[in-house]
Amino acid sequence: MKQQRSRIPQSKRPIATGSKQLCAEVNNNAIKLGAAFTLHQQGQIDQAEVIYQEILETQPQHFDALQLMATIAAHRKNSVVAVELFDKALKINPNHAGSLNNRGTALLDLKRLDEALDSYDCALKIKPDFVEALSSRGDVLLGLKRPGQALDSYDRVLILKPDNAEVLNNRGNALFDLEFPEQALDSYDRALTLKPDYAEAFLNRGKALRDLQRHQEALDSYDRALTFKPDYVEALNNRGNALVGLKRPDQALDSYDRALTLKPDNAEVLNNRGNALLGLKRPEQALDSYDRALMLNPDNAEVLNNRGNVLRDLKLPGQALDSYDRALTLKPDYAEAFLNRGKVLHDLRRHQEALDSYDRALTLKPDYVEALNNRGNALRDLQRHQESLESYDRALMIEPDYEFLYGTWLHAKMKVCNWYDIGNQFAQLVGKVERDETASLPFPILAISSSLTLQRKAAETCVQAKYPFNNALPKISKPPKHNKIRIGYFSADFHNHATAYLMAEMFELHDKSKFDLIAFSFGPNAKDEMRRRVATAFDDFIDVRNQSDKEVAVLARNLKIDIAVDLKGFTTDSRAGIFAMRAAPLQVNYLGYPGTMGAEYIDYLIADSTLIPESHHKDYSEKIVYLPNSYQVNDAKRRIAGKEFTRAELGLPQIGFVFCCFNNNYKITPSTFDCWMRILKQVEDSILWLLEDNEKAASNLREEAMLRGVDAERLIFAKRMPLSEHLARHRLADLFLDTLPYNAHTTASDALWAGLPVLTCLGDAFAGRVAASLLKAIHLPELITATPEAYEAVAIELATNPDKLGVIKRKLNDNRFTTSLFDTQLFTKHIESAYEKMYERYQADLAPEHIYIHD
Repeated sequence: MKQQRSRIPQSKRPIATGSKQLCAEVNNNAIKLGAAFTLHQQGQIDQAEVIYQEILETQPQHFDALQLMATIAAHRKNSVVAVELFDKALKINPNHAGSLNNRGTALLDLKRLDEALDSYDCALKIKPDFVEALSSRGDVLLGLKRPGQALDSYDRVLILKPDNAEVLNNRGNALFDLEFPEQALDSYDRALTLKPDYAEAFLNRGKALRDLQRHQEALDSYDRALTFKPDYVEALNNRGNALVGLKRPDQALDSYDRALTLKPDNAEVLNNRGNALLGLKRPEQALDSYDRALMLNPDNAEVLNNRGNVLRDLKLPGQALDSYDRALTLKPDYAEAFLNRGKVLHDLRRHQEALDSYDRALTLKPDYVEALNNRGNALRDLQRHQESLESYDRALMIEPDYEFLYGTWLHAKMKVCNWYDIGNQFAQLVGKVERDETASLPFPILAISSSLTLQRKAAETCVQAKYPFNNALPKISKPPKHNKIRIGYFSADFHNHATAYLMAEMFELHDKSKFDLIAFSFGPNAKDEMRRRVATAFDDFIDVRNQSDKEVAVLARNLKIDIAVDLKGFTTDSRAGIFAMRAAPLQVNYLGYPGTMGAEYIDYLIADSTLIPESHHKDYSEKIVYLPNSYQVNDAKRRIAGKEFTRAELGLPQIGFVFCCFNNNYKITPSTFDCWMRILKQVEDSILWLLEDNEKAASNLREEAMLRGVDAERLIFAKRMPLSEHLARHRLADLFLDTLPYNAHTTASDALWAGLPVLTCLGDAFAGRVAASLLKAIHLPELITATPEAYEAVAIELATNPDKLGVIKRKLNDNRFTTSLFDTQLFTKHIESAYEKMYERYQADLAPEHIYIHD
């Protein structure tokens, strides 16, 4: 904003009569004013000021001296004095447009925007074509968050003066604030055509380009600004922002550091620097940057929000929650802080409170996709699956390509068995993953596609986006060979959970003379029976819930862990970030996730030859450890309740063949259900006994049965119950029907342990071959089919030939105690041999390679 230069009137002022002395003083002051004004124009302001003061001593109401003194005060940024002097001058001459304009500028400097606007408006009433006042009026309106009116003011200037580069730049700012970045860009470009070295216009042009997600062009624009103005802190700051957008946080950090060298007390740059450090997985340094920003500006809600994010990343949920709450106290309408607050509450398993926080965010910002996505997650964990699906639906309608949302949405549909247009939607997801889009986390793919290539691609895409290799820690130096191999088991499931049910006895049977066992638990601190049992089986059981990934990796290194076994993979509550930093020299994927991790830092995957034939090696990033029987460990101590359930107690008809499948509902696909319905039609009075995961799924499955011509009453749904009783109720079923492409895993071994035969169809991928692995291990290969047609035929034959089924049941009962599947001691021996072979190769400086363990 330019001040209007005051001019001495060309005509002589009228002089009052009655005193020759007064006439002399006035004439003398006119001469002095001319001399002072010349000095003023020459930049000799101090000398000019002395003369103006002399004039005012003899003539206190001298308008020109007052307003010129005011311009000097304004020039010196003594805006309070400037306003006082302009006010005195304007009492003498209230219609002086130049003084009204300059008074507005002084008020603007004092942040008294409304008064400044009034002053500019008064100037424009007197002189409607006053370019400087119109331009400054636009600047004030921008400051008052009234960009539409500012734009009108700038456009009026450009009618009068089309080639004003500064106004074109500011006009661009108004358009940008109005969320018209492309039109803003045009205005900046017009400014730069007139003034090619206009650093500020290059800066603002970069902001518009960044808003349009044209990050490389934005970076180029910031670099042009810095060519003309190398110490331009704001350009360096925004350059860093563009580099973050280009996923080059290391270079962004350099740009922020250059800005801070020039201006160490810039809170905005410190905040952005923290964001870059967070992107570089350096949360401790990010926290320091945010704290420095808050020392400069303690009431900055954005920094408090970002600080909360890094505290969450550091597994300090209480402090994170406090930081978000402080941000919301300062800015109660801060939707992003409500979102992040919800995430922390979700981490703390306070799902209802998390849901409330997401809802607050959505009240403020109804189309907030990230809040809708997280709201869906909270509703899922509250077992409100239909509402969860509806939340994902809303998010998908707003932003169809939101990161990993499409797969999450499809998985939610499958949880409630909503199969409307599901075949087309499966195909769309496959296409997205094949195009390397971040459309789905790896886990939902397992129940959708049996393509090994697709599953690996989904895993690699996820790892690259969320868990890339992190070199924050130095490379592990090879330690001397230990007398005992130190095995670290990492899981969130050391409590009443399928993983613990399978592994508990193996933990107890490990040879403590050869192995040290350390548990790293990052799940809930459950006080249940399984937690107590598992904890006593380890040499050391460490609760690492509240430690960051880096802290856990450092702890594992300090404990000299030789082999880190990840029991989670990509399942709920997994923490792949620990392994991305190398918690141990050897890292192993086992049991929790039935597929490849697609990560360079996972060395081995424990499997068997049924799960992964050698021809499938190319579809796994890990080297395969082949156990001789089944890969799945089992606990032969699992108790089956002695209670004898009756059919009536469990809602089953008194007569008729009972097919059952206690798999999670999301594993039931339309093609599998088609098979089941054809089987029911062929077996008179038969029923299908399913797990009721949620009421909506049960309702939808009944409708699907009727659509296929099967009475909905032939579907019976089983409520969840304690494991020992759940195992006992298997006695009332006749045959377990498996699912494809995602088999029964723990549910299959549960059925076999309870004496219930499992019929499966061999799939292509790991997740679809597990039941076959179990059946081979228990010597029941006749229950493995190769095609859906054979699967149906065997199911019908067994249901209609009780003698043949009886032979299989007796064989199963005999084999439970004589084959390898439930021989936990033998399994433990085999997996220990695998650990020893891995360790021997490492000690011999040999790279990981496929390992075969034999009986």
